[in-house]
Amino acid sequence: MLAARLFPEHEPGSPSEAFTELVLEVFRTNGRLLAAGDRLAAPAGLTSARWQVLGAIEAQPLTVAQIARRMGLARQSVQRVADRLAAEGVVAFRDNPNHRRAKLAGPTPQGRDLLGQVGRLQSRWARRIADGLTAGEIAAATRLLRRLRERLDGEAAGDDAGDAGNGGAP
Repeated sequence: MLAARLFPEHEPGSPSEAFTELVLEVFRTNGRLLAAGDRLAAPAGLTSARWQVLGAIEAQPLTVAQIARRMGLARQSVQRVADRLAAEGVVAFRDNPNHRRAKLAGPTPQGRDLLGQVGRLQSRWARRIADGLTAGEIAAATRLLRRLRERLDGEAAGDDAGDAGNGGAP
């Protein structure tokens, strides 16, 4: 196991070693998913980052800060992507009744068309990737990743409050 070689302080077979192995696999998988997303989104003139931001506002307009929080991204990077999408007519900013300065971003009709194009490609791709797996296996993996993300969210909230318990070290 890579985790045992990289982090020998983990007790062999321990949950912390298994978690570290999972983290390393998620990092590798994330890289592959971003590359696949770039390939899927390219025919629509999008990248994974642009698709991610556009997809976040498909159901309802959000502020840049809301998009960043929901997607686990840096607000500044979301702002840059949203500004580029707006300049291309894919996203439109409108007044936010709840906040004078934080505008709401929503897809334009062109943005919705692009999402539809990428959605059709993603659907075929997902069927190919999921072939041979059961919906139950995928749902179990999703539940585990969600629980881990929620724990990480809670830890980050503790760090924000200055209550990391370890000086902010991971």
